[in-house]
Amino acid sequence: MTSNHEDYIETDEITPKFACADFSFPLVSHQESFDIISMLGFNGVDIGLFPERSHFQPKDFTNNLAKSALELSTKTTDRGLEIADIFLQPSADLDKLTPNHPDDEERTKWRDLFQRTLEFTAHCGTSHVTTLPGIHFEAEDHFDSLKRACDELSWCAEKAAELNIVFAVEPHMWSIAPNTHLVERLMEMSNNLTITLDYGHFTSQGESDQTIEPLIRYASHFHARASCQGFLQTTMAKNTINFPQIVKAMKNYNYSGYIGVEYVRMDVDVVPDVDNISETILMRDLFISSWGDNS
Repeated sequence: MTSNHEDYIETDEITPKFACADFSFPLVSHQESFDIISMLGFNGVDIGLFPERSHFQPKDFTNNLAKSALELSTKTTDRGLEIADIFLQPSADLDKLTPNHPDDEERTKWRDLFQRTLEFTAHCGTSHVTTLPGIHFEAEDHFDSLKRACDELSWCAEKAAELNIVFAVEPHMWSIAPNTHLVERLMEMSNNLTITLDYGHFTSQGESDQTIEPLIRYASHFHARASCQGFLQTTMAKNTINFPQIVKAMKNYNYSGYIGVEYVRMDVDVVPDVDNISETILMRDLFISSWGDNS
């Protein structure tokens, strides 16, 4: 099977595109979060669709796709922001509404929601959707869960392509592909799949930057935040990820997607609260300075 990726090559200079997640600022209104992102100088925004922890949720657009999309896109364009990604996480429980659920009816519900999300994305005038890749259902072999995930995600990529939308999954520490080896397997067994890459999911488990870096060739979107072993999110002062090296690798892999700064607030031990605004500024400035450094 095939996957969308680029070989590691020298390339002409690429102009970076920076986005910030609207769900980084859950303590203010949605419009205020857009105001903050615009004032911080970002030209893109990642829209989260998470039950109970994002400003905008799947139920908010299912009744009238076109109207909801117009309202959202108007709020962003009025502030000079482009929607960089629509990030769908349909349930707080990872074993519900997941693409590789063993139950046919559950997968049908997932497909219906995914189709509506694609239509909503198209109405918004954007061209990138991220979701989660599924999990290992412990009642079956890992390979069976992985194979079903690859089949369903290939279907998702096909449906997205019909609307000129790039489809990506974010491999994460609780997913069917929690480490770099299994991400490689996921990509090898899927058709036309890309990833939204967040080093933190692998760094927090002790994987090295050198091990993670080859995954950039599969990436169509990138989540940037400080991380270290044991913590998916931390402060820049405790960060161990070499972001300047990531920039060099992005240039050599001809990465052309958005770099989305993504700090969150979650009630999870490995995701401690940080000062999201300050850390967002520090990450923004690190990427800008690193991109301009040709050494």
